[in-house]
Amino acid sequence: MTKMIVVCAGDANVRFDRDYYANDHFKLAMACWEEYGLQSAEAFFPYAEAGSWKSIGIYTFSSAEGVHAALKSPKTQQIMDDVKNFTDAPIVLRSLFTEF
Repeated sequence: MTKMIVVCAGDANVRFDRDYYANDHFKLAMACWEEYGLQSAEAFFPYAEAGSWKSIGIYTFSSAEGVHAALKSPKTQQIMDDVKNFTDAPIVLRSLFTEF
């Protein structure tokens, strides 16, 4: 199992629609990436007075190879095009976490 962590960050003026992200965007991600082993998607919303992270999305795939295949898929463009529907965050970070 491999987890892809996606962080959206920005200042206090950044728009972020939590409901859309956790419901609509995740449904789209599942529809596009399930064939590559996406098993689940979770949303976390950190809070810190001086913090800049708006969201943490955790996408659980059956394998690291599945993550890489999903990101290379033409369907990924649909997911990226959907980002504007929930945020205008200027920073999006991606990282992989695997069990050890």
